[in-house]
Amino acid sequence: MGTSRWERCKQNSPAPQLGRMGLSRRPYRIRPGALPWGATRCPWYIFAPEDTPQRFCGVEKYRPRELSELVSHRDILSTIQRFISEDRLPHLLLYGPPGTGKTSTILACARQLYREREFSSMVLELNASDDRGIDIVRGPILSFASTRTIFKKGFKLVILDEADAMTQDAQNALRRVIEKFTENTRFCLICNYLSKIIPALQSRCTRFRFGPLTPELMVPRLQHVIQEEGVDVSEDGMKALVTLSSGDMRRALNILQSTAMAFGKVTEENVYTCTGHPLKSDIANILDWMLNQDFSTAYRKITELKTLKGLALQDILTEIHLFVHRGRGLRGRLLARRPKKTPELTPPPSSRSRFPTLGPHPAADQDGRYRVSLPALGLLHRGAGAAARR
Repeated sequence: MGTSRWERCKQNSPAPQLGRMGLSRRPYRIRPGALPWGATRCPWYIFAPEDTPQRFCGVEKYRPRELSELVSHRDILSTIQRFISEDRLPHLLLYGPPGTGKTSTILACARQLYREREFSSMVLELNASDDRGIDIVRGPILSFASTRTIFKKGFKLVILDEADAMTQDAQNALRRVIEKFTENTRFCLICNYLSKIIPALQSRCTRFRFGPLTPELMVPRLQHVIQEEGVDVSEDGMKALVTLSSGDMRRALNILQSTAMAFGKVTEENVYTCTGHPLKSDIANILDWMLNQDFSTAYRKITELKTLKGLALQDILTEIHLFVHRGRGLRGRLLARRPKKTPELTPPPSSRSRFPTLGPHPAADQDGRYRVSLPALGLLHRGAGAAARR
């Protein structure tokens, strides 16, 4: 009796050679036919290095599934919980910066309202940025909202994420659908910018603003994820995660995941390097060059550093602005180097929007010509103007 095809593959597998290369002998099943490392024969199993990091998907794995698991906006959650308990849930409009719990809140509400087997028939979740035209309103939304279920009482739920990406025509059509099928369907609009939602839709919904999360609320949740995943995070690495996320929990988890997968240990330097953000030492060097070097030397050094590390000009300007306002002695040094005669600090209307401003406006001399008080500001203005022209 002949051997099967897979038995022959196992006999001809390049696994022994891989084992002699110092790799761990933990078997990983792969799709038949996949040839790793340029192998010419089909292996039945492959071997991975011993230091291969474990898979870590923090965003969806640790998304809150109940309202009680959300870490912030307790006043909003208590109000929505009262709406649900009294069976008086209105149309909702949740807006605010990304990563603040808007989608997680309405999904937790949906799980409380409906059982898992009822989701497909009672909940319609759409991302309005994918189909942002009027056809999405006339098609799936209208057909879902206009039908009733036989075996379930109560209303349906339509969740429109990123509703601020919808066109004006689509929002006007949605307004008519909301008016017509209020008895049968509840709508929840989620957006980042309230100003992009037409007033007619805003007036038909109960609005809740989700502000950025504070560090006091983010740190315990991040520590829970770190403990569950067994990630090595230093104290300065935790501060860097909170600082760079700016109140966005999703961004904090993404930075944590990418840094842990890339470096193994999450430190401040690794976090800044993984995100491409300028280090504090880089900003200190840039300020030192701008204050103590001549214009040509400072410009050359900053350009070399920017090119070497791939830093964005916007990040450099932002960090310098924060560095200047946080530093006690540095701000005094900058102000001391301003020209003494500054009769007018506001540039004329023709030049008011030409350059971004870092701290004080360029001072005007008595002859009416505007000169930058620091070579540093001239350097930043020159680079920002070139970036804007590109």
